Amino acid sequence: MGFNASILSGKAYILMVLLQFGYAGMYIIAVFSLKRGMSHYILVVYRNISATIFMAPLAYWFERKVRPRMTRSCFFKIVALGLLEPVLDQNCYYIGAKLTSASFTTALVNVLPAMTFVLAVILRMEKIKLKSIYTQAKIVGTVITVAGALVMIMYQGPNLKFPWIDSAQQTQEASDDQNGGDFVKGTIFLLTGCVCWASFFVLQSNTLESYPASMSLTTWICLMGSIQSSILTMVMERGSQVWVIGWDMRLFTAVYSGVICSGIAYYVQGYVMKERGPVFVTAFSPLCMIIVAISGSIILKEQISLGKFIGAMIIVIGLYALIWAKSKDFALEKLPTNISKNMSTIELPAPKTIDNHDDTFFQTTTGKNLLP
Repeated sequence: MGFNASILSGKAYILMVLLQFGYAGMYIIAVFSLKRGMSHYILVVYRNISATIFMAPLAYWFERKVRPRMTRSCFFKIVALGLLEPVLDQNCYYIGAKLTSASFTTALVNVLPAMTFVLAVILRMEKIKLKSIYTQAKIVGTVITVAGALVMIMYQGPNLKFPWIDSAQQTQEASDDQNGGDFVKGTIFLLTGCVCWASFFVLQSNTLESYPASMSLTTWICLMGSIQSSILTMVMERGSQVWVIGWDMRLFTAVYSGVICSGIAYYVQGYVMKERGPVFVTAFSPLCMIIVAISGSIILKEQISLGKFIGAMIIVIGLYALIWAKSKDFALEKLPTNISKNMSTIELPAPKTIDNHDDTFFQTTTGKNLLP
């Protein structure tokens, strides 16, 4: 009984950890396909079409009795959600990943929780109590996360040596990164994508309050993303040949990204978000960064510089502070209001001066005098 209770209480953590493994696979195969000539516009279209086809039957069957009526305001929110993540964020991410690397992309995306926290505070979705130690931890964690991102961008340093990559290959890869990749441009695209993704999480959390059918909402978002990204692709890509991908790695990339990282990811994030909020959902990206860094160096032969490593470790420290504070906030929300209010603000009592003629010093908090 105790073991089952522990599993249920940790369900949000288990789902988010598993989701990071799914994202890690997407980062690797997406960069592999993009650097071999696949159009990122086409990848976004087929990714969202795959997600729509996968999620639509599930949403129809499991939520046919609980699906709320679609309102005009909810529809416009869904259109905005389809634009923010499936169109803007995914295209910006793929461009940035192509110009940099999978390991750098996942490391820089770790600023997402900090951006989400700032947006949640601005929109008053996240409570701020400056006297609370947990709020202070969130603010400090956000500042540390941003500092780590700046270190990654401004300092490179020497490449770290891996035993599975020979010295000649390391030198060639480093030269290719310096000469061929537009690092600054890729970084700007990645940061723009992070802003769009953080906005998506905040708006998704708000939309779920009026449209709580998570599977149906996911299907609608992917459908709108398919339509809008198709229009963008027809404007940006000329000719019909670019739409042909064949039964190869490009098709696998589109289907995997759509089913795992759009369909299932949107649903799982929405499910956890209802209980824990958008900041908690975004706070697990360091795990994905570690998986991609190891896998990318083995599969894609990517280099990890000392600056990227130091910046990533700083970001992890900041994110740990955010996760710790959010877990304490969630525990306090489960307590009665009067108890949680007292526990959320940790303050030391003001010192009192002992006066031999003042018997009130010896009174307890109940008001009873301990002296005769």
